[in-house]
Amino acid sequence: MTKVGIIGATGMAGSAAFKEAQTAGLNVTAIVRNAAKARKELGDSIQILEKDAFSLKKEDLAGFDVVVDAFSTAPAQAYLHVDLTAHLISLFREEKSPRFIFILGAGSLHTGDDNHLVVEDIKKVPGAESFINTPINQLAELHFLQDVTNVNWVGISPASSFVAGDAAENILYGTEELLTDKNGKSETTGGTMAKAIVQEIQESSHHQERFTVVNG
Repeated sequence: MTKVGIIGATGMAGSAAFKEAQTAGLNVTAIVRNAAKARKELGDSIQILEKDAFSLKKEDLAGFDVVVDAFSTAPAQAYLHVDLTAHLISLFREEKSPRFIFILGAGSLHTGDDNHLVVEDIKKVPGAESFINTPINQLAELHFLQDVTNVNWVGISPASSFVAGDAAENILYGTEELLTDKNGKSETTGGTMAKAIVQEIQESSHHQERFTVVNG
């Protein structure tokens, strides 16, 4: 049975991925700082590795087939997205396992006739100064990963709007372009992201690249 560890399993994306992995019959472990919170949100009998993500060592993760990075933090500390990715990658240079799946942002996708980055549009949103650090640093996270050729990784980005909710009946897949549904809506629910992650765990369709999903 595939062993999966999910960093940040009590967050919106992480909890959805954890539950979807359970439903799919995977051997899943919540990697969290607060075990009591994880049991309250995910169930009393779940497997837990209680440890701060930045304190994780090679021996903590070596037993997993796949590690999902669903870490999230406040915009003011968004640089931690890059720092954690660099930390995890550093532990497994020249190793084929575990496979890492990083949840990235929509800001690193491209859109428009001029193929500009979505983050440039986000910067123009009123009040963007309060949250812009997150998409900026998730773009930097992708840039870091794109230079990594000796670790087994894949990234996945949501659409413009990433919200809690069940998986869509129809999921659209892409690579570098911001996706929308037939009505022009660009939204990915946590359930849709979780379903795409579990499918990627089971099928390994991507390698050292980023893809994107949207509710269809």
